[in-house]
Formats: sequence, structure tokens, C-alpha cells
Amino acid sequence: MIYRSRWHSGAVFAAICGLLALSCAMVAAGQAPSPSPGTSPQLNSQGTQAEPGAAPGDAAPAADASSGTVTGTVLDATGAVISGARVKLVAGGQSIARQTVTDDNGEFSFANVPAGSFQLTATLPGFDTQTSSGTLAAGHTYIVPAMTMPLSEVVTQVEVEPEAEVAQRQIEQEEKQRVLGVVPNFYVSYVPDAAPLNARQKFQLAWKSTIDPFNFAITAGIAGIEQEANYLSAYGPGFGGYAKRYGASYADGAVGTFMGGAIFPVLLKQDPRYFYKGTGTVRSRLLYAVANAFICKGDNKKWQPNYSNILGSLAAGGISNLYYPEQNRNDAATTFESALIGIGATAAGNIIEEFVARKFTPDATRRNPEALASKITHLPELLMHEGE
Repeated sequence: MIYRSRWHSGAVFAAICGLLALSCAMVAAGQAPSPSPGTSPQLNSQGTQAEPGAAPGDAAPAADASSGTVTGTVLDATGAVISGARVKLVAGGQSIARQTVTDDNGEFSFANVPAGSFQLTATLPGFDTQTSSGTLAAGHTYIVPAMTMPLSEVVTQVEVEPEAEVAQRQIEQEEKQRVLGVVPNFYVSYVPDAAPLNARQKFQLAWKSTIDPFNFAITAGIAGIEQEANYLSAYGPGFGGYAKRYGASYADGAVGTFMGGAIFPVLLKQDPRYFYKGTGTVRSRLLYAVANAFICKGDNKKWQPNYSNILGSLAAGGISNLYYPEQNRNDAATTFESALIGIGATAAGNIIEEFVARKFTPDATRRNPEALASKITHLPELLMHEGE
């Protein structure tokens, strides 16, 4: 009994030693033993089952043997990731089209993509569209090389509005300017670099000034004063004399406006408007206002002698002889004298425009009835503080 037990134990020990020797021999020969049923398979560095013969780090095959996965990253020109880029995948000969957007890490992924060729398109406003293509093997994951999207070239379109259209808008605004909301103030520009007027616009401004209702009203008052003073006595008394004086006074204004504000400015390419200065000392503004009776802006926006105003005054004085009574017609000396008076009146008018008129022109100061009424009440104070 004792002998048999010792023999049995020795046999078991010998068998175990034999198995160990066999295992060592197999390891030495490079043959790893197959895993026994129920044991776990070996995993690669990515935690997925490695294909036979796959190098460490190779992408794992997808679960579906007839399809695979396409994944990648979208970057900008600096190498920073772009989130929110739209990526479109087309596969299977255009039969499959899918879209996704990159996540916060700039990554995208398409699962269950049919094996075969595919195309990718990445788009994002402000960036150039990028494309990529590849061939996906069945059961594999295709990692797309980083798609780099440079910024799009910014193309700025600047539409230059024709000067004639700019000038038209400006004079339409000027035609709304009225001192105290009543007296036309059309020939003043509060835009220092206003667009020059073309011939049609110069005549338009003269026509609007001539037919303005206030012009008819002020002419009626002037004719009444002349009637009372018996000016142009040859016209006689009564309604007939008043009508003739009214016609002559209206003609004086219309001829002067068209000659000095339209005809000569068109011929000499000059701007008939007064350009408000509004800045500087009282002395500089006063000199500017007076000088503008003798100088003006040309259509080239350069200052030049105001031939239009001077010749317009002379022409108006000469033309008045056509409708004045014979004994009241002007000779050459009187015509020149009247022209000088007209130039002086222009200078005085410019001074009023520079220091007073704008304060009471609602469309130049953004109409405010209460503020306007206050200005009228405090006119002496406003004039006193004009230079401060």
C-alpha cells in the first residue's frame, strides 16, 4: 500500500514535469498555445480586437463586414481645430449622401459606410471649401488626413454713387430749408464737400426759388412799397400802376436768380450756392462770408473768382432796361452802380447765413418747434454769444 501510493505520486509528478518540458519547448520554438475555450482574446493598444498580423495602433475593423467607418479632423490654416464645419460624405456611386458637423475637437465620423470609394466635402462660411476622397475597405475604419480650411479671401464691393445722384439728393434737402419754416433758404449748403450741380440741377434750383409762394408774397410787398413811394413814376397810380410795379419787381428777382444762379454758373462751371462754414472765430467766419460775394467754388470744388455773381448782377441791371419805363432806364454807370449794390447785398446776405439763418432753419437743425420758439425769444442773447 505504501509502495503503490509512492509510485502513483511519482507518476503524477513525472507527468507534470513532462507537460512543463513540452510547454517550454513550444515557447522556444515560437508557437504560443491556443487559448482555451472561455478565455478572453488579446486586445491591441486601442482596446479593440486586433486583426491577425495587424501592427500595433492599426484601426479596428467595424462590426459590419460589408461596411466601415470614415473619421477625420478639420483644421484651419493655423492648425487650430474648427468646430461646426459641415462635412458631407458621398459614397456608393452617389447613392449615399450623408452630412454631419465637426464637434468641439474638430472631429467628424461616419459609421456604416459602404465599402468602396467615397468623397468628403467640408464647408463653413468664411472658409474655403475643402474636399477629400479615399477608398474604404470592408470592415475597416478609414482615418482621413486632416482637412485644412484656409480663410476665404474677403471681396468688398464698393458701389460708387454717381455725383449727379448725390447732388440731386442734396438739393432736394436744400429745397426743404426755410428760415422760420417760411423763408426759402435754398441756396445754402450745410455740407462742406457737397457734390457739384450739373446744368439741369442749377436751373432746377433757380426755378424752384423763382416760383416759390414766398417769392410771390414778398414781391407783392415790395411792389406796394414802391407804389407808396411812387417809384417808377411812369407806371402811374392805381391798380394798373401796382400791377406794372409788381411785374417789374418780379422780373428783377427772376432775371437775377437765373442769370447769377443758373445761366452763368452753367457757362462758367461754377457753384452758385453759399457753403456754410460754421467753425472758427467770429472774425474768420465774417471774412469768409464777405469774401464769398467775390469768390465761389467751381464745379471742380476749387475756389475761384465769383464771375457768375458779378456778371449776373450786371446782366440783370442791363436786362431791366427792356421793361422799365424809358425815363427810369439805367445808363451804363447806373447799371454798374446797381451791380455793386447787388454784390454788397450778397455779402450782407452771406453774413446772415453764417451767423443767424441756420439757427432758425428747422430742416438744417432737425425741426423742434419748442426749441425754435425759444430761439426767437432769445435772439439777442444768441447773437451776443455767437462768438463764444
